[in-house]
Amino acid sequence: MNPSTIVLLEGDQTGQELLVDALRVVASDVVGFEVALERYDLSLEKRRATQNEIVHEAAAAMKRTKLGLKAATITPEGKGDVGSPNAILRQAIDGKVIVRTGRRIPGVRPVAGIHAPISVVRMAVGDAYGAKEWRVEENGDEVAYRTERIERSVCRVVSEYAFFHARRTGAKVFGGPKFTVSPVYEGMLKEEMDAAAQRYPDVTYEPQLIDATYALLISTAGDAMVIPSLNRDGDCLSDLVMQLFGSIAGAESTVMSFTPDGKPDVVMTEAPHGTAPRLFGKNIANPMAMILAIAALLTFVDDRRAATASRAIYEAVFETVREGIATSDLGGHASTTEFTDATIEKVKTKLDVWASL
Repeated sequence: MNPSTIVLLEGDQTGQELLVDALRVVASDVVGFEVALERYDLSLEKRRATQNEIVHEAAAAMKRTKLGLKAATITPEGKGDVGSPNAILRQAIDGKVIVRTGRRIPGVRPVAGIHAPISVVRMAVGDAYGAKEWRVEENGDEVAYRTERIERSVCRVVSEYAFFHARRTGAKVFGGPKFTVSPVYEGMLKEEMDAAAQRYPDVTYEPQLIDATYALLISTAGDAMVIPSLNRDGDCLSDLVMQLFGSIAGAESTVMSFTPDGKPDVVMTEAPHGTAPRLFGKNIANPMAMILAIAALLTFVDDRRAATASRAIYEAVFETVREGIATSDLGGHASTTEFTDATIEKVKTKLDVWASL
């Protein structure tokens, strides 16, 4: 297997446009080495035509290459349609953890003066997603029920990775589930957080209930934080954290499965935003998150050149914004293409200079 082979999961509308544009950043004449791409069309049209078989094929390819890069896709709302490819992919690759990190974007004023990075480490499966739901008539009223499920093994890997990530980034582990109201269900994650804290005594640990976590995020501006969470809580927290830093398009999302000894196995990165149909075809959408998704994925490629390229891309993206080249969502006037062009030039310069040194 070529360790640089990336399974490319193509998407819909603006999601696909941003993928195509962002991939120019890893062209061989930019990064100096060849990144092989194995393409799978996950557009809504193709998923419907194959009854999601194409999604399963893409997942099998990721399990083989260990690397996936996904564009935003449409999830149809109609009952009996093809549903969400994300759910299928996460289950098929045995994805356990999703990591999203909000960071200060140069030149963009964050909410409440927040500057230090905030990472949300959430369950990738279970909880409210995929829960069994039903409605019945009771005493003349309609009553809805939902049966949710979490697993201790997933709680353990979420907690373990949260503390590992906090140690690596110099952050504190903060927040947690509503374990006082739900000691059996949500308390399982809290138990694993407490156990992980014992294994990482050098990492600052400040457990909070989920409602307090939301409130304190607005007033805690100084410390870098890692927040382990249930699937549903983490989904909501991630969007909030992104907006606290100025834009949901300002960070990447990483889905990981793990080996039995706790190391990342299959890794899929993506932009956390949707397909933005109102921006489709206008060349004005922000490509930052998609470019950062590429940079994040390169850190998992078993090639020293990929790690160097990843750092160059990360730095180039934020330097581009700092110089005032930004799309309209960040207060700028650059097109999608112009932002990517500026980033590419900076990547080339950095890699050229670093090679000299």
